Amino acid sequence: MVSSVYIHIPFCEKICHYCDFTKFFYEEKMADDYLIALENEIKTNIVSPNQKMKTIFVGGGTPTALNNRQLTKLVKIIDYYFDVAGVSEYTFEANPGDLTKEKIKILRDNGVSRISMGVQVFDDDMLEQLGRLHRIKDVYQNINDLINAGITNISIDLMYSLPNQTIAHFEKTLHEALQFQLPHYSAYSLQIEPKTIFYQRYKKGTLTKPPEEIEADMYEILRKEMNGKGVFQYEISNFAKPGFESQHNLTYWNNDYYYGFGAGAHGYLPGERIVNIRPFPAYVEEANRSGKPILHVEKIRKKEQVEEEMFLGLRKSEGVSIDDFEAKYQLKLKKLYKEELRNLAQRGWIEYDQRFVRLTEAGKPFGNEVFQSFLLDHDL
Repeated sequence: MVSSVYIHIPFCEKICHYCDFTKFFYEEKMADDYLIALENEIKTNIVSPNQKMKTIFVGGGTPTALNNRQLTKLVKIIDYYFDVAGVSEYTFEANPGDLTKEKIKILRDNGVSRISMGVQVFDDDMLEQLGRLHRIKDVYQNINDLINAGITNISIDLMYSLPNQTIAHFEKTLHEALQFQLPHYSAYSLQIEPKTIFYQRYKKGTLTKPPEEIEADMYEILRKEMNGKGVFQYEISNFAKPGFESQHNLTYWNNDYYYGFGAGAHGYLPGERIVNIRPFPAYVEEANRSGKPILHVEKIRKKEQVEEEMFLGLRKSEGVSIDDFEAKYQLKLKKLYKEELRNLAQRGWIEYDQRFVRLTEAGKPFGNEVFQSFLLDHDL
């Protein structure tokens, strides 16, 4: 059962220096062409209109880079093909500054219940260094406008371990973010990805990140401050007030099935992971021609499913549900991973009881090493 849908809108007014997602500079004609192709892809791949979904997530790029007419067209497409009224969560990503009162009204009036904003840092100079267009005042304006329009389920993304960022600087950003008392926050350390401006500068030696021990300290401060304000960590990079955990992102961490539509989007269907074509002209051409603009399909055997269940589930603070695992795969988790569980528990990196296997506080910094322990050396 496919329970969620991700829709990618790849347009941005400016390309951030750290971003390696599929994105293109916004041009009105390109966006018009893209929406036609996107609708054809959706129409081709779902059984019938008004499909029932648990969650809908529209990400980017910057979906709110679309103009009012295009944004209206997009939400009407989504409303036609999916049962918007029946979802538990309908999220749009937004860029502070793009999110006008008119766009907020379009989203609200068409069933959008949650906004995820890319704030990154509360420092105008650093926002400029990151290649962001918005400024701090835009964040205040947008949050105020959203709440006045009745959209209170708001999440903001933060980044840390940025070039020239000190612990004191990060604490200032964190305190400013928390004074909004929002129900959800995500926070990520800067990763320098290939094909980004930051990567080019890093290779030239003109950009440096704080050392690993400073990054680790920032992460500990993040966790302590969030939990202290009643915004509890439920996944490695995500924090929420009880009941406001991102239902869509839990789809990923629970290893559940989801559609992925749009240029460069990823989907997960029974037995296969699907990656879409990234380049704009190629995506539009193939989506219009066949409705299946697929770059690559990876067949997922039971072995890979089980491994991914462990990797993804251990990212959650509650860990992997033993009952859910055994119901899904008809395998006894503690028997399948008997040696691994014993060894990792002896090292103090995981703990387990009758219901869950989870990372310990001491194990979280060694997450990748723990995950690798659950790679199987045999087929299932």
